[in-house]
Amino acid sequence: MLVLGRTAVAVASLLALAGTAAGWTMLDRFQDSVTSSEVLREIPDAPSADDAATDILLVGNDSRTDAQGNPLPLSVLKELRTESTNGLNTDTLILVRVPHNGSAPTAVSVPRDTLVQVPDSRPEKANAVYGLAKRTAADGLRADGITDSSRVERESALAGQRTLVRSVQQLTGVRIDHYAEVNLLGFYEVTEAIGGVDVCLNQATSDKDSGADFAAGEQTIAGGDALSFVRQRHGLPRGDLDRIVRQQVFMAALANKVLSTGTLTDPAKLEGLMAAARKSVVLDQEWDIVGFAQQMQGLASGGVHFVTLPVADVGARDDRGQSIVTVDPNEARRFVDGLASGPPGQRPAGIAPAGAMRLDGTAHRQTPTEDSPTPPEPGTAATDTPVVPDPPPRISSTGIPCVN
Repeated sequence: MLVLGRTAVAVASLLALAGTAAGWTMLDRFQDSVTSSEVLREIPDAPSADDAATDILLVGNDSRTDAQGNPLPLSVLKELRTESTNGLNTDTLILVRVPHNGSAPTAVSVPRDTLVQVPDSRPEKANAVYGLAKRTAADGLRADGITDSSRVERESALAGQRTLVRSVQQLTGVRIDHYAEVNLLGFYEVTEAIGGVDVCLNQATSDKDSGADFAAGEQTIAGGDALSFVRQRHGLPRGDLDRIVRQQVFMAALANKVLSTGTLTDPAKLEGLMAAARKSVVLDQEWDIVGFAQQMQGLASGGVHFVTLPVADVGARDDRGQSIVTVDPNEARRFVDGLASGPPGQRPAGIAPAGAMRLDGTAHRQTPTEDSPTPPEPGTAATDTPVVPDPPPRISSTGIPCVN
């Protein structure tokens, strides 16, 4: 299950609060009540922290528990359209690079089926790393005679988080400075709290697996419909890559709604956002949210660019016959390293973007300068590793990006 948008938007919601006098008070309250994790403490083999950017890993999971590990009631699971309790996937992985030089941040989506090397283990799909490590840790704790279910849940979740961080660091070559995790319940409640998000589809679509059932054209969606919109991948021309385009467009629209005057001046909506975040967000223990909001103020509105990690093959199979997305590790690291100078198109040419989108949903075009070489054509890169570009969405007459 994929629920992209809930993570970055949870952070964007916090940044938005910094624009109001009441916001600072609410940020303080949030800092005191949010669930924290020691996920980044003493990570072995971590890359150097001196990499010219602050790097934030945003994780969306399909956990059937709240941020404190309490199981969600069946009535809530029905509203979320996901009553299954098998496994735990983190189908949303976004690395946000905030350059130290003051350039705009870039949010890099990692496709869910990307094959990554798991430290001290075998390669796995990116979305399975957390859940597999958590299950292994839980089995080990129970084998050691630990029967306290709360302790097993807490310690196994930490093991899953840390394994995921190590895997992403190995894939990208950058050190994760901050970690934010949000579950299904958070996304559902955030979209409900702000009165829904406007989206546009190029054609009618339905999918029983995600619950998607949408007409063509513009519409406002929230709650379960919003989850279905960002989860659907079956029936889309490019499968998961088209789903990522949907997610990025939806994230931009949701962030803009959160940052709008109507939301920021509505105490009930602000309280709803904060309540959703308290129940569904996990942050690394060292993250000073108030300080981060001060640092980022002014960058949240229109400043974040969305791209997809360059991939080599979207139709490969691993040795177990699973469908996987392959990535050239050197190309991935080169691409991510270049983002420390700013988003594609705002830095010297030479790194092919896999697709870029501004926070307002418009496509970004890289423009060569007199001092820069001509940028590679979409779908190519200096290493000749194929890059699958995200096609810019069609913009409707009312300014809403229309997607598949």
